[in-house]
Amino acid sequence: MAARGLLFVAVLAAALSTPLRAQSLIADLSEHLVAITTGFVGVDVLLFGAVERSADPEAGGQPSGDLVVVVRGPEQAQTLHRKSNVAGIWMNTASLTFEQVPSFYAVAASRPLEEIAESTVLAANGIGLDHLDFHLPAAKASGPLREEWRQGLIRAKQREGLYVEALGQVTLIGETLFRSQVYFPTNVPTGVYQAQVFLFQGGQVASAQVIPLSVSKVGLEAELFDFAHEQAGAYGLIAVILALVAGWLGHLIFRRD
Repeated sequence: MAARGLLFVAVLAAALSTPLRAQSLIADLSEHLVAITTGFVGVDVLLFGAVERSADPEAGGQPSGDLVVVVRGPEQAQTLHRKSNVAGIWMNTASLTFEQVPSFYAVAASRPLEEIAESTVLAANGIGLDHLDFHLPAAKASGPLREEWRQGLIRAKQREGLYVEALGQVTLIGETLFRSQVYFPTNVPTGVYQAQVFLFQGGQVASAQVIPLSVSKVGLEAELFDFAHEQAGAYGLIAVILALVAGWLGHLIFRRD
């Protein structure tokens, strides 16, 4: 908590010392590394910053615009399967692979998105689940079928807790400061994330900033993960030996009983 307080002070000092008309948006994260250990249970990351005060007396000194925060995980290929009832048995009857899918996605805003900008502007900046483009070639699916697969992928990610359906809140503090929190669940994928902060004025993006965030395994879990991927054969052999030993010990215990 002390570190977060110091970061708030640093941002406030920057906002007061920087000509805000030259730089209307300053933002940062409370931490730039989410460390996944064996005891990781999820974490909230604080995003905070300062924006320019409005010169319009009718605005009451409030920030001159709306704020939107988009957090994206690293893109990866994602295969989606469709199940159908064939002769009374449910089985995979179709599949489609999306090549560029954000592994995590969450949005927060100071107001509802539809009140901030037109859908065309939101779509151009990839803001909101309705405007996520997975770059699916038209040759693979088009028209209603394309949208059906896209919605199916979003629902699958939501079930995993990796696509946040509800719009998060960007809270204004005083005349210039703002803050928002993003929750990363226990199954959050590793990689380099992007926290995008947009300042909208008159329905258009007036200023934007991108802040990197790393999600990484550390400690014993990281060492086991690296060993399993770099020495797959040895890892598999050790796993088999441990399973045989555990079975043998279990047999001895039950035989004594």
